[in-house]
Amino acid sequence: MKVRVERDVCIGVGNCVVIAPTVFQFDRDNKAEVLNSTSVDEATLWEAAESCPVKAIILEDEAGQQVYP
Repeated sequence: MKVRVERDVCIGVGNCVVIAPTVFQFDRDNKAEVLNSTSVDEATLWEAAESCPVKAIILEDEAGQQVYP
């Protein structure tokens, strides 16, 4: 599964960083960025994405099709 963060949507709440700290970290603008999406299982990626209050985390399948949100 591919993960990306819409930086213009991210408000820096940090739920994703707490749930999956090996996948997400804050950059110097306090926006989430992706480190390593393969470091956790898909269930954790889904949990992190669903925890984002502004839906800034985009999940895509291996074919590049958006599956969330």
